[in-house]
Amino acid sequence: MEVSVEILRSPDFKQVYAIGAIGGHSPYDFRIAFYNDSPKSLVEGGKSVTVMERKIDTEIILSPLAAKELANWLGDHIKDYEKVFGEIKRPGSGPGGSGNPGKSCESAPIQGYM
Repeated sequence: MEVSVEILRSPDFKQVYAIGAIGGHSPYDFRIAFYNDSPKSLVEGGKSVTVMERKIDTEIILSPLAAKELANWLGDHIKDYEKVFGEIKRPGSGPGGSGNPGKSCESAPIQGYM
């Protein structure tokens, strides 16, 4: 039996650009919160201080199976992208793309809920 899928966008559909994601998991689900950063200049004690404001726009909650399917889908699309455009490198990575050995480029731990 052949089944076709019709894709419709909800009236509430919106696109959100994000520069990063944080999240975690429980035995029941995976959570991914997407964010954008904005530098804010403050004056504290007569000194100018820059604080990064991290705004979370969206959080997605997935079943473990849906999370695994998303990871596979992303992996496949990243491979396709890199075949066409070359390796995706993290900022500050050297020629080998390894960055700073022994130091994580993550800004927040990924395990556990926020």
